[in-house]
Amino acid sequence: MHTDKRYMKRAIQLAARAKGGTSPNPMVGAVIVKRGKIVAEGYHRRAGLPHAEIVALRRAGASARGATMYVNLEPCNHVGRTPPCCDALISSGIERVVVAMRDPNPLTKGKGLKRLTRSGIKITTGIMEEEARRLNEAFIKWIEKGLPFVTVKAAQSLDGKIATRTGDSKWITDISSRKAAHELRMKSDAVMVGINTVLKDDPLLTSHLIQKRNRVRNSKRVVVDSRLRTPETAKLFSQDPSGVIIATSGLARKAKVGRLRKMGVDILVLKRDKFGISLKSLLKELAKKDIINIMVEGGGTLSARLFEERLVDKAIFFVAPKIIGGRDTLTSVEGEGVRAVKDSLKLRDISFSQIKDDFIIEGYV
Repeated sequence: MHTDKRYMKRAIQLAARAKGGTSPNPMVGAVIVKRGKIVAEGYHRRAGLPHAEIVALRRAGASARGATMYVNLEPCNHVGRTPPCCDALISSGIERVVVAMRDPNPLTKGKGLKRLTRSGIKITTGIMEEEARRLNEAFIKWIEKGLPFVTVKAAQSLDGKIATRTGDSKWITDISSRKAAHELRMKSDAVMVGINTVLKDDPLLTSHLIQKRNRVRNSKRVVVDSRLRTPETAKLFSQDPSGVIIATSGLARKAKVGRLRKMGVDILVLKRDKFGISLKSLLKELAKKDIINIMVEGGGTLSARLFEERLVDKAIFFVAPKIIGGRDTLTSVEGEGVRAVKDSLKLRDISFSQIKDDFIIEGYV
């Protein structure tokens, strides 16, 4: 069992290399071991490219016969963008397959393992399953609930402020924290903000790390804008307008909708609730577009709605050791708030880290 964990840990490490690049596919790594030595390994880099199992088998060649493969997700047994991995495993002569977790996708769930078992391959499951599920938490939610995994990210002062009373917000956190935030942005399928953030900051919402890391795509940029007040001259549109999604409502002027669509912008006209755009409806629409994980970067009103409607899965707060003060200054989470402390949302599975003088607090809702 100790040996199985060691090689499965390696498979999970390999899978994580592709974070932000495989959607809507899961992240998968594979390690082939024979006589106590790794003979080949690989991971799935991007949807449409060979799966991890195929990459590893091709590298192993004839050495795969009689070997054990470690893979963090059940091998597929259906035709998708690529042929079934089970076929390749069976023909390779692999003797044993160790799997961390079953694939939650109904097309595969349990079927791949049954096929391998019928072919005479020995199967071991559940090795480092918790770690494997955490790695692909966004994929699991997307498959099981038809919704993207939502992370709210905020950069704030020690007293919870995201700007001064004059609106100045550059920069509350250190440059190293901002780089870490760009890393998170790069690994998300989409970055979401409210219209007030667009009007106040005129952000690009792209990641300057894309070219440095040789990534093939930028995250989608989503703006929640019920009255379609986003200026047609916004910086959002200066780089690939087709990567911008604006969620609006019937209150939007049709002429402006037409002009933006002509620019290539994806305009979603959604139903309203008493607070504005129905955020649950928006998330469902984004999931249909194969967006499986979203990072929400503001502002405080949008974040508050998402928390209040229990649509947030994870929170990441960058906290600078600064006191800004001001009774009317903006905070990272606005809204009405809870009436009693006992009704507040409490994060679980909390982790703490530090970048220079800034602290990072992460937790699940």
